[in-house]
Amino acid sequence: MRKKPTVVDLRAKKGKGQLTMLRLFTLEEAAAAEEAGIDVVSVPSELVTHPDYRKVAPSLFSMTGVDHRSAGTREDYLRFSGQMLNAGADAIYCSGSLATVKFLADEHIPVVGHVGLVPSRNTWTGGFKAVGKTAEAAVALLAEVQAYEAAGAFAVEIEVVPVEVATEISRRVGILLWSMGAGPGCDVQYLFSEDILGENRGHMPRHAKVYRNFAAEFDRLQRERVAAYREFIGDVASGAYPEDSHVVQMDPAEQAEFLRRIT
Repeated sequence: MRKKPTVVDLRAKKGKGQLTMLRLFTLEEAAAAEEAGIDVVSVPSELVTHPDYRKVAPSLFSMTGVDHRSAGTREDYLRFSGQMLNAGADAIYCSGSLATVKFLADEHIPVVGHVGLVPSRNTWTGGFKAVGKTAEAAVALLAEVQAYEAAGAFAVEIEVVPVEVATEISRRVGILLWSMGAGPGCDVQYLFSEDILGENRGHMPRHAKVYRNFAAEFDRLQRERVAAYREFIGDVASGAYPEDSHVVQMDPAEQAEFLRRIT
């Protein structure tokens, strides 16, 4: 069985190749990631706190989080972080301010920040589009990553940033960079399970790669589900269901006594 890595283990891999990371939502996906050998996962709080999560995913370094816009005060964020770590999480994603990151890190919470295209802050970067395409924006990104490092975060997700920029930033900092569409010059390659499995029926991000077509399989299963229901309806109408094997039969003597008593 693989040993679950610590923050120290992950830091030791900086600059020595790339790890793999998935966004998961179900126990089935977690079990598959464990068996496949994925290194890092991001999971909702309700999954990491599920009593069976660590049974199916004992070696996955697991990050969870809460949207800072609904997290409450810094003390609430700290309380949430403690609850998640006690439940089995290994790190906390924080999309809040650097001051909040520092507040959590000062309490020895393993914190992961976010730079580039941050969905919860996209209005400040012009919407859902690449960040860091100009020299000025790229320099600002480097400064932001350095600020996260100074605040005590051990990693940052760097999303939809030009590969040249992410690569140069990674070379200049000790903090781990988890790439979502930022190229191979980072420390971790991060994709959503639903994109890999072809479950996503909406917009497919440029950085996503589809390895299976689960959507088609789900459609096939739905057609089979409807067909089975219709066959059941038909069997009930024709009398083909239930058959003798589907019901309990009474002993003839007991049946006779039963009828004698009620007539």
